[in-house]
Amino acid sequence: MSRYILGRIGQALLVLWIAFTVSFLLLQALPGDAILIKFQSPELGLSPEQIADMREAYGVDSPLWAQYLQALGNFLTGQFGYSVVGSIPVAHELLANLPATARLASFGFALAVLLAFTLAFLASLAPFAWLRNAIQSIPSLFVSVPVFWLGIMLIQIFSFRLKWISVINPGEWEGLILPVLTLAVPISAPLAQILMRNIDEVSTQPFVAVARAKGATLSWVLWKHVAKNALLPTLTIAGILFGELLAGAVITETVFGLNGIGGLTERSVRFQDTSVIQAVVVFSAAAFVLVNLAVDLLYPVFDPRLRKSIGAKA
Repeated sequence: MSRYILGRIGQALLVLWIAFTVSFLLLQALPGDAILIKFQSPELGLSPEQIADMREAYGVDSPLWAQYLQALGNFLTGQFGYSVVGSIPVAHELLANLPATARLASFGFALAVLLAFTLAFLASLAPFAWLRNAIQSIPSLFVSVPVFWLGIMLIQIFSFRLKWISVINPGEWEGLILPVLTLAVPISAPLAQILMRNIDEVSTQPFVAVARAKGATLSWVLWKHVAKNALLPTLTIAGILFGELLAGAVITETVFGLNGIGGLTERSVRFQDTSVIQAVVVFSAAAFVLVNLAVDLLYPVFDPRLRKSIGAKA
């Protein structure tokens, strides 16, 4: 088990290093210069020598390999460099915007899981074939809806037409209703599809027929026997979908004008603040890797067969 855990941690660190290196090279290849965008303005009245001093202070005039090593050292020590636009450490900007995004992503994922389980169980318990087929087609509709379009439609319907939820100076919790729903609907679709398929496969197993023959109700068998066995493959897709959850959170925050990692990313891209952009990329990759690492480590806990396999290899 120790070798299995160390191997997964090593893979996670490798993925983070690759994400950092690729993002650094791609950002360096972008045209434009954040220093010039901010300081080469006639209103500031800075001389070319002063702008050159600014470039030296931010280290952007160093060779590419020196910038890479400096950025890597900053990330390893948790510094992340300085924001050109904000003139403050990037870590401070991330910490200031992280709570809003974490709250949105947490509620969105929780609602997505609830929607997925609800659809899967309703499809399994539906008394008519046409109703079952109709419920099973809902995830296909959900997954085809773009996040930005769904957010705009929800604003149009629930805010402007029905006037149920305000998007102009809403309360703390009222302002989360539509963004959470916008984020949860597309994420719930793949979860529901995988869960429905797993439930159908597990339902054909002999132990289900034995439980039914003993007089157990369909809902009891579904909850006590089928759900537990159908849940394991769903864990994998849930970890993969976390990356989409972060991307959806960025788009959702932009649509609803929320202050979070999404708004920070939008501003950084607009002003080409590469230090902040790279920090957001690496942070997103780290969150994605940690979630998938947690899923990998949970698999042996829920599946005794995998524990025996790992023990045999050790």
